[in-house]
Amino acid sequence: MSESLVTGPDGRARCAWADADDEYRRYHDEEWGTPLHGDRALYEKLTLEGFQAGLSWITILRKRPRFRAAFAGFDPAVVARFGDADVERLMGDAGIVRNRAKIEAAIGNARLVAAMADGELDALMWSFAPAQRGARPTALGEVPASTPESVAMSKALRARGLRFVGPTTMYALMQSAGMVDDHVAGCWRAS
Repeated sequence: MSESLVTGPDGRARCAWADADDEYRRYHDEEWGTPLHGDRALYEKLTLEGFQAGLSWITILRKRPRFRAAFAGFDPAVVARFGDADVERLMGDAGIVRNRAKIEAAIGNARLVAAMADGELDALMWSFAPAQRGARPTALGEVPASTPESVAMSKALRARGLRFVGPTTMYALMQSAGMVDDHVAGCWRAS
């Protein structure tokens, strides 16, 4: 087996990054690379990927239940109404990542998403999914950090005023939301 794959306790071969933790294995097996649609679901993904910048994804996964509670289930219409008192409440919540710039970006992004037509965020983000699948990576080292599509998505979202949506962050979102499928060849999830 290649160093890009590991065999889990259940005997399944997985992308090596998923071996560090039970939550990583669950996320890899049930979520990562599975097509995700809906403005609310994609707003959550956008927000969590933004909070992840500079941190480990496992940190965000472990804090995700608290993030969901603190950010009203990631309902953009509700988060859009957050004010200064909510920012301070969130800054005091040790269950989430307490970064003022990221908190303010999440609220500002919610206001922009809430102002969009129903389904508009979903359609916009999915418009950057590659029309055809490229070659499946045979090693983790072949997985890019960004692509022309993630650069274009980042540019389009920034043009609308969204923040913490850089090309690398958007490529991670594309992977996690199933817009691209970077499961390494030999992984049980590889299609």
